[in-house]
Amino acid sequence: MNIVKPHRVTRRFTQQLNAPPDQVFPLLCPVRESEWVNGWHPRLVATESGLAELDCIFVTATGPQEAIWVITRHDPDDHHLEIIKVIPGIVVGKITIRLSAAPGGSTAEISYSFTALGPDGDRVVNEFTQRHFDEFMLTWETELNHYLATGERLTEN
Repeated sequence: MNIVKPHRVTRRFTQQLNAPPDQVFPLLCPVRESEWVNGWHPRLVATESGLAELDCIFVTATGPQEAIWVITRHDPDDHHLEIIKVIPGIVVGKITIRLSAAPGGSTAEISYSFTALGPDGDRVVNEFTQRHFDEFMLTWETELNHYLATGERLTEN
């Protein structure tokens, strides 16, 4: 047995979204995200309903390896979503999103944690800086707000 201290990083960001939580939450879905996220193309989505739900599993390409995602909490009433993302042999991630009503729409409290599973994972964890995460979250916020305002995906430059 090899017991080690985890090499882990957690990043947090708060998005300002221009719609109420009931309108935003259904868009946080591996199927619906393809409507508004540039470059989002899951290879497989295993779901009873055809959309995001508890125990929904989806697979995406992440470079030479695929990532396996599992929705471990899906609470439309509380607007709370939790997903575990595994890139085998590299990292395990935990993504948490909680929407709250706010003036003019809602806020999304988003947390990403990654734990390395070896040397390749150490590199991923080290490169997952707050600056990188902030840029990713701002892009996501811009794309989602554009979709909420227009019903169309923001054109990539």
